[in-house]
Amino acid sequence: MTGKRPAFPGLRSILFFILCSAHPTAAQTSKAVPQITQAIDAANLVVLHGKTYPLARTEIDHGAALASLPMFATAPSLSAQDVAKNSPPQTAPPAGTEQTPKPITCTVDTSPKRLSAPLTNALHLYRTGKFDDSVVAYNAIISAGGPDMVLAYTGLSRVYLKQERLTDAFAAATHAVSLTPGKTPAITALGEVYFRQGKLIQAEDSFLIPLRACDVDARSYLGLSRLYRATSNYERAKKAIDQAYKLDPDDPDIQRSYMNMLSRAEVVKFLRSYLSRETDDDVEHRENLERQLEIQEAESGQHGPICRLTSKVTATQTTMETLLSDPRSIRGYGLKVKVNGASAKLMLDTGASGITIDKKIAEKAGVKKITEIHTGGIGDKAAAAGYAGFADSIQIGDLHFEGCYVDVVNRNSVLEDDGLIGTDVFGSFLVDIDFPNSKFKLSPLPPYPDVSAKDAAQPATLELQPAQASHLHDRYVAPEMKDYTPIFRFAHMLLIPTHVNDSAPMLFVIDTGAFDNAITPEAAKQVTKINLDPDYRVKGLSGEVKKVYVADKANLKFAHFKQDRQDLVTFSLDGISNSLGTEVSGMLGFRMLYMLDIKIDYRDGLVDFTYTPVGSKH
Repeated sequence: MTGKRPAFPGLRSILFFILCSAHPTAAQTSKAVPQITQAIDAANLVVLHGKTYPLARTEIDHGAALASLPMFATAPSLSAQDVAKNSPPQTAPPAGTEQTPKPITCTVDTSPKRLSAPLTNALHLYRTGKFDDSVVAYNAIISAGGPDMVLAYTGLSRVYLKQERLTDAFAAATHAVSLTPGKTPAITALGEVYFRQGKLIQAEDSFLIPLRACDVDARSYLGLSRLYRATSNYERAKKAIDQAYKLDPDDPDIQRSYMNMLSRAEVVKFLRSYLSRETDDDVEHRENLERQLEIQEAESGQHGPICRLTSKVTATQTTMETLLSDPRSIRGYGLKVKVNGASAKLMLDTGASGITIDKKIAEKAGVKKITEIHTGGIGDKAAAAGYAGFADSIQIGDLHFEGCYVDVVNRNSVLEDDGLIGTDVFGSFLVDIDFPNSKFKLSPLPPYPDVSAKDAAQPATLELQPAQASHLHDRYVAPEMKDYTPIFRFAHMLLIPTHVNDSAPMLFVIDTGAFDNAITPEAAKQVTKINLDPDYRVKGLSGEVKKVYVADKANLKFAHFKQDRQDLVTFSLDGISNSLGTEVSGMLGFRMLYMLDIKIDYRDGLVDFTYTPVGSKH
């Protein structure tokens, strides 16, 4: 799996939206029960047999990992009293007695909130990226006691999240909640910690609790916008971030999410203004935003959609190319792609984004350089250097596209192939990766019920970002997709709730570019034992992983499947988790996925798996 130049932060199916006016006037809201569910029907699980290729060997087993190994510490739980105060009733009404929630009216005061001088200073330090100084300032306020303690704990929690100190962030947010149970901004800050921990159900509750009581906070709307976006509810995400921006337009976190929902032309203007100011971005992220602006400016000069379909064909089927690690071992499948007429074999990777090609292919194809970039992925070394380029044409099977952007990596040894093609580029289509039959298919997505036939017939594109502005829709589950599994989409990553040894749901990446299933040491230590394996090598775009472990028996359950593994490769995914802003606990990789026919609806965040037992037909 790989990364790509970062898109602006963006986030499953919450079926309602609370609207509070951004002016000091009355506005209607509606009450509803949270809709994020991650249940798995244990009675209908299909066992995936196949080969599991044990990784650990007795001769290199060095015993259990040291207790002192740096791990994600399990955060302390709220007390039963806190949970009772901060959680909504969970008992569902008897069948047939449900009532339509009654609208309520909120009056929202949007005038700037006056803060004390110490709080103003600590907040300014946070919003300008001086996190160490901000921690000192907030702790001084807490030590002094008084009415500013709640806001100080809340602010401290957010600084700790920026510093990737999750345990400290949870402790600070919990202190704030204990002082003002169920109230903003404390409960919202706790929700942000839950979100980072990958506990999206708890995060949703924390953002909704205060809004139900008209206790309005800009960051609650920010949190909901991220959840809506991850669940492919783009119209709701836009409404939520608009509310957040009206309430607090000076918050850099809100500014970046707001920017993400603008049209291409609006993004260029907004980003220029954003980069002219002092923000909380670190040097690397700011450089990425500057490169993003260069690319956006180049894109804004194009007429019409990016990478637009020019052939009359709206569906295609092609045979996937076998990629070998040695004469007898398949490590993946690829597609034949023509870039400006130059042929390339690109590995098909659900864990990658966009089209990434080797420098030699780019030079042969005459790809025009736009700006330098670094492409990162798995590994403990720096991201691979390269550049973003422009290709006049891309051909995949019978589909021809014009005006496309690609990433170019300077050194071929990183890619091992001509390049990678992330399946997210096919987001305008229903993607069907039929591994057992080595077929790759693209077909039209079912039209939205409220879209005219004319609009539904608009040409498809390979543009990565979902539609913007007036074209935004929420997740639509067509009748023929009612059995598909809803997933979370964070940028190009497809995260599916997965249970490990009957654990609470963890978020795993569906990654055909990862050779095998994997789990992080943090997640593995919660459910099994892990052992150091110094002879096992894991390599990605960012080089080799320094420390690789194997976990003892792990039972994986996702969608309506389960697989028992005696040994599971284990290594850190902190870089990916920090980049996405939520905890990624593992990967579902090629060695298991190759047994499945995988259908992906990127537009609506839905996947479907069909199991073909090894040897039954292929």
